[in-house]
Amino acid sequence: LSIQWYAVCILTGAAIAYFLGQYHFKKLGYSKEILSDYVFGLLFVGIIGARIWYVIFMWNELYANNPMETIMINHGGLAIQGGVITGLIYSYFFFKKRNISFLVAGDAIMPGVLIAQACGRWGNFFNQEAYGSAVDLSFLKALHLPQFIIDKMYIHGQYYQPTFLYESCWNLCVLGFMLWYRKRKKFDGEMLWIYFLGYGLGRVWIEGLRTDQLKLPGTGLAVSQLLSAALVGAAVGILHYKHSKLRKQKQENQ
Repeated sequence: LSIQWYAVCILTGAAIAYFLGQYHFKKLGYSKEILSDYVFGLLFVGIIGARIWYVIFMWNELYANNPMETIMINHGGLAIQGGVITGLIYSYFFFKKRNISFLVAGDAIMPGVLIAQACGRWGNFFNQEAYGSAVDLSFLKALHLPQFIIDKMYIHGQYYQPTFLYESCWNLCVLGFMLWYRKRKKFDGEMLWIYFLGYGLGRVWIEGLRTDQLKLPGTGLAVSQLLSAALVGAAVGILHYKHSKLRKQKQENQ
């Protein structure tokens, strides 16, 4: 019997996200059955989207000469950006069909998504993947990491930066801010855009440290960095616009 720790980490994160979402949906007065119906479709769509995204950007390297390998998902190859994109599209139509504001639902769900992503990165740890550049042992010890993490970062005769850990911790920090701020939010959808801002900033930074990014063909640019930078720009623009509009309305009412 072998345990697939990547799957354990992903499903643990998804379960925590589900129960946190249930809690927030209940506070909003919605039936918990809504989220039960939602989460199974979301997992399916998210996995398919993550696979398609990976295949698109690894086509020449892995799949052009063996197209049937694209359906062999058990051989690995998922990219979270594709899962987030398809998950958002699925979410929009799911909640629209049930006459629930997509922005309200997003505010309730996105904190849980950060937990799922933080847990999922530990799957990369167990698989010894998604690591950064080569470093000396002294570098890892200077970070005061537990020995089991240092040992697992020794791959093919070399130590590497634990970028999985950086992102996991970053996501938890963004989560902490969102949970603190949610009672102070000014408009529907604010938590959703804060998620894109916080998560995107982390990915722009951390992806620059990794050595296995998906590249935009012909450019050498990391797809995840470009997409994350675009999300950060959109989030900053929308948050600035909404807050400026609210300040103007407040001044007019005084």
